[in-house]
Amino acid sequence: MNIRNATLNDLASIYEIETACFPANQAASLKTLSDRLHIFPHHFWLIGDNAKVIGFINGMVTDNDTVQDQMFKNANLHTENGIWQSVFGLAVLPAYQNNGYAGKLINHLINVSNQDSRKGIVLTCEKHLISYYQKFGFVNIGLSASVHGGDVFFDMKKVL
Repeated sequence: MNIRNATLNDLASIYEIETACFPANQAASLKTLSDRLHIFPHHFWLIGDNAKVIGFINGMVTDNDTVQDQMFKNANLHTENGIWQSVFGLAVLPAYQNNGYAGKLINHLINVSNQDSRKGIVLTCEKHLISYYQKFGFVNIGLSASVHGGDVFFDMKKVL
């Protein structure tokens, strides 16, 4: 499995993964995903082989040290020279989960963020995922102000 930047040609595969992995109240729309690919394609990575894309990780660059709800829907808030790399989505098709692919994507994001001299990486996650992200050096900052999709999230931060 290789990791590469996404292009607009990958939009259908990305949307398939998004809707398979996130509940409807959290899943990004086709338009939102398209906007992200137009505005910050260098911050949208896919994992797969020549035949199939099986997962992705994406997020804008920002000067905010937490993910804000408006960031999920407004890709224009991306600040290429920002100090924090955010994560909006980490998803692997269910048939390929529990094989380390999500971890490969996270490690890739960490490496790229280091190369880009970011201060760190920020994300929100549900309670059951806190320990997963802690394995990669993320720290639970506490209950998030984000109410994306009407759910409860926690702010996670990894300082590089």
